[in-house]
Amino acid sequence: MDEQLISLLRANGRASYAELARQVGLSAPSVHERVGKLESAGVITGYRAVVDPAAVGLGVTALVGVIESDQVDDTGLEEALAALPSVEDCWRVAGSEGYVLKVRVADIPGLEDTISALNRIRGVARTRTTVVLSTKWEGRRG
Repeated sequence: MDEQLISLLRANGRASYAELARQVGLSAPSVHERVGKLESAGVITGYRAVVDPAAVGLGVTALVGVIESDQVDDTGLEEALAALPSVEDCWRVAGSEGYVLKVRVADIPGLEDTISALNRIRGVARTRTTVVLSTKWEGRRG
């Protein structure tokens, strides 16, 4: 039942408890209680609006691999990455890169500025950037 509720909420985070209840065959108070327990347990960590980046002036998306220097303090590095407003997502990864970032900026000069800022962060040896040409889907639902 919880998996079904999670799937429905991932597809429509604005669904009412009554709407969810109809879809899963429970009462609205039961759904409210189950969703509350999922939130309390940290399974559901939040709700947000999904915005078209181009519609808000962020027409360029890039994935940036961060290669760390030998002498690196992960905590300081992660704080510095989080401080850059153009960094939308950050993943710690295995492989030659220590982190992969999703960066959104208005244009290519903005991307260049972000890459320059990344390369100035203590602990960053270099970066490797892949510019996204088009997005087929993002934030898979269900």
